[in-house]
Amino acid sequence: MTDRAIQIDNLTVRYGRNTAVDNVSLNVERGAVYALLGRNGAGKSSLIRCLLGQQKADAGGVRLFGDDVWQRRAALMQRVGVVSEDSDAPPEMSVGALARFCRCLYARWDQAAFETRMQHFGIGLDDRFGTLSKGQKKQVSLALALAMSPDLIVLDDPTLGLDVVARKALFEEVIGELADRGISVFVTTHDLSGIETFADRVGILQRGQLVLDEDADALRSRFRRIRFTAQPVALETGGLAATRMRSWGGGAEAIVSNYDDIAFERFRAASGVSAAEIEPMTLEEIFVAVAGENGGGR
Repeated sequence: MTDRAIQIDNLTVRYGRNTAVDNVSLNVERGAVYALLGRNGAGKSSLIRCLLGQQKADAGGVRLFGDDVWQRRAALMQRVGVVSEDSDAPPEMSVGALARFCRCLYARWDQAAFETRMQHFGIGLDDRFGTLSKGQKKQVSLALALAMSPDLIVLDDPTLGLDVVARKALFEEVIGELADRGISVFVTTHDLSGIETFADRVGILQRGQLVLDEDADALRSRFRRIRFTAQPVALETGGLAATRMRSWGGGAEAIVSNYDDIAFERFRAASGVSAAEIEPMTLEEIFVAVAGENGGGR
C-alpha cells in the first residue's frame, strides 16, 4: 500500500496553443493537508479536473492511492469527497433528498454523521437547497462530502464568496474531521489566513508552473521582512537573498527568502548595520512575495 494519497507526475494540460498546466509534479502523503495557491488563471482548475479524473491530461498523469485516476475513476471516487467552488444542486430538492440520492451512490455513506452535521449547522432536512444562503449551501456540500467517509477530500476554493464567520466555521469543521479521522486534504483557496494553521505543505502555481512546493513550517521559517532605518548595503554580503527591496520611510524594507540568524549576523558584521527590525511573514504575505503583481497566468 502506498503512503501517498496523491501522486502527480509531469502533468501537462493544453488548450490549443495555451499551456494551462506545465509539467507539474507533486505528492501528498496520507493524512496530510496540501494547499495549492495561485492567482486566477494560474492553472488550478485544470489541475483539479485532472486530479478528479474529469479531464485527460495531454502529458503525465495522476495517481490516487497508487491507482491511475483516469483508468480507475469510478472506484477511486468512492474514496474522494469534493467541495467545489460553486455549490450546485437542484434548487427545489430538499437537503434530505440530496442525502438520499448520494446514499445510493456511496458504499460507505454515513447517514447519522450527515444528520448530526446538519443539526450542528442549523439546517433542516426538509429545507429546499435553493432557499439556503451561500454559506449554508457550502455547509451542505461539505456535509455530503464528509458523509461518504472519504480517505481524501478535495476543496476547490470552498470559501469563495463567504463572509468571515462562514469561512471560519467551514475550515473548523474540516480541521475537526482531520483530527478525528486523519483524512487527506487537497485544497485550493484564496483564503490564505483560513488555512494558515493547518496546511502541512504549500504549493504555488504561477502561469501553469509549480514554482514552489515546500513544507509549510520550513517555508515560514525562511521568509522574513527586514526593515532598516537607513539604506543598507547589498544583503548578499551575508548570503541573504532579497526577493524584493523597496524604500520604507527614510530606510528600506527587504523580503528575504533564505533567512537564518547566522546569515543575518554575518550580513550585519559585514555591512555595519546596527538598527534593523525583523518580522516573520504570514502565508498570505509569502504568497504575494512569490507570486507578485505580475504572477498571474492563463
